[in-house]
Amino acid sequence: MSCHVEETVTPLDERNVLLVGSPNSGKTTLYNWLTGSKFKTVNYPGATVEYSLGALQSELATKADMQPIGIVDTPGVYSLDPQSDDEKVTVSILKDCHNVKYNSVILVIDATQMNRQLLLAKHLIQPNSHVIVVLTMSDLVAKEKQQVNILEIKKFLGVEHVVAFDGVLGKGLFEVVALLKNTPQKISRYNEVKYTEVQKIEDLKTISQFLKEKAFMQEKVEAAQAAIQTQSQLEFTLKVDKWLLHPILGYVFFFALMTIFFASVYWWAAPLMDLIDGAMATSIDYTKAHIPGLLGEFIGDGILAAINGVIIFVPQIFILFIGIGLFESTGYLSRVAALIDGPLKKVGLGGRSFVPMLSGFACAIPAIMATRNITSRKERMIAQFTIPFMSCSARLPVYGLLIGFLIAGGTTSVLMGGFIMASLYFGSIVIGAVASAILSKMIESQQSSRLMMDLPFYRRPRFRTILRQSWDKSVSFVKKAGPVIVGLTVILWFATTFPKAAEGTPEDQAPPSYAMQVSTAIEPIFKPLGLDGRVGFAYVASFAAREVFVSSLALSLNAKVEDEENTTPILEKMAEAKFADGTPIFTVASVVGIFIFFMIAMQCLTTVGVLKKENGSWLWTGLQLVGSNAFAYLLAVIVVQSLKAFGL
Repeated sequence: MSCHVEETVTPLDERNVLLVGSPNSGKTTLYNWLTGSKFKTVNYPGATVEYSLGALQSELATKADMQPIGIVDTPGVYSLDPQSDDEKVTVSILKDCHNVKYNSVILVIDATQMNRQLLLAKHLIQPNSHVIVVLTMSDLVAKEKQQVNILEIKKFLGVEHVVAFDGVLGKGLFEVVALLKNTPQKISRYNEVKYTEVQKIEDLKTISQFLKEKAFMQEKVEAAQAAIQTQSQLEFTLKVDKWLLHPILGYVFFFALMTIFFASVYWWAAPLMDLIDGAMATSIDYTKAHIPGLLGEFIGDGILAAINGVIIFVPQIFILFIGIGLFESTGYLSRVAALIDGPLKKVGLGGRSFVPMLSGFACAIPAIMATRNITSRKERMIAQFTIPFMSCSARLPVYGLLIGFLIAGGTTSVLMGGFIMASLYFGSIVIGAVASAILSKMIESQQSSRLMMDLPFYRRPRFRTILRQSWDKSVSFVKKAGPVIVGLTVILWFATTFPKAAEGTPEDQAPPSYAMQVSTAIEPIFKPLGLDGRVGFAYVASFAAREVFVSSLALSLNAKVEDEENTTPILEKMAEAKFADGTPIFTVASVVGIFIFFMIAMQCLTTVGVLKKENGSWLWTGLQLVGSNAFAYLLAVIVVQSLKAFGL
């Protein structure tokens, strides 16, 4: 691996410490404890991979009576023989090929996965290098009433400092900080050493023998008790994996869990959404009743309605993040990646693509960025193309509205709504799989996809942590999407309200609103979809943010309301909406057409920008943008016209 040294720019002027470790080893958790929230992410020159730069918290530095030092959190690595872009960046930084100088290294190792991760330690630790080994997951070690033999690990690795760290409570943090006080002034540098496969196998055998004999217990005991994977924890994991990783039943459980997960997004959120909607409707009515005239309409139909269009879907988004958090924290997420690695390879992807694709159900932007750890360029390109098809949280407002229109009231309506929601999610997966299979035939590559992943023990999820993270992400969604949605909705309110006719002007002589003028101009484009210009106007607005479709549609449909005191909910307005000849606009056919378009079309402009950043090509991004929208339109037209032929 060649080394090109960039201009030196360090997070601090003095000493800096490099954090290195395997993915999911607890490295970033330690980094957050050390730096708090005072850090920034930096893009590696010539690559799309990011790493984090921060400074040791001032409180910790003061307590240890030391000057602040820089902390660098590098991308996770499985070995120092880099395969993915993430690993290449970390090795480059270690070799001093980049603009981050470091004086010492903190090597983070998961104490429950030492049989694999000690190999990284053996290859990283070199004579005269200043390496601090931090053993994470010490809470699990203590839970099994085991004790890591620190002295033996020091001898085995040839290092002076080994610390056990609890990422939940922060136990061992001050011991790590105290060791950082003695960070040498001399800038360190890793000298790359090539290891043959035979050498690696021999090292693994040595590590295995060491763990069996000396690593964990301070006193010699039977070999069956020597490993941390004691009977209680290991046997439970193996029993569960016997079913969840079964070559046949594993897929049954997977689809069952995914169905429950996707349907729950609608089931559990429905009562809260109804409560929010009712409260906001009351607020709008109260505002318009007590603030007369145009100002009351602006506050009620403009601002409050826009806010309602954002917060009403927070319950669905919150539940979506909870589900993803549960899969990840219990250890099931990595097992699904291993389970579906084979099927995904048949369509040009692999197990590494699963986590980014699942993240795509929350938001395509971080999901696309998560494809950086996919080693195969072909698989990475296909994953980036496929992720926008996943039904992200921005589509939930649209799906929720249309499902509410399709299902009738009654005891079975919520069950039917959940079934439709799950079908939409699985439909997006099928569409993504088909697109992936086609692209895999078009893109030539000699590089094969490889999956290497640690399978952690099953752990009881920390619900408080999951709830807090889900809430934070939901609030982040509101903060990021809210201003855009509210701002656009207010603009749309002006477009649907003005120009105002002079007082006393007959209604048939009143000038059409700006929105109506645009709707009339674009109506021929949307007529084949079974829609009129008002719905087409909401389509166009949704390209700024999909969530705006709901508020735009509400304003567009109210543009022709004759009774100014009418507060009919949007679902009833959709049922009343008709073409000039009296035929209804919203039918099963036209609603299914909207579903299809929103499932396939790339409408999020932010996603377009991220794709350009990740693949570095406007041509590839432009083809995806135009192609997905054109195909979505054509397929929606075919389905709508076919369903209309059957009287739907």
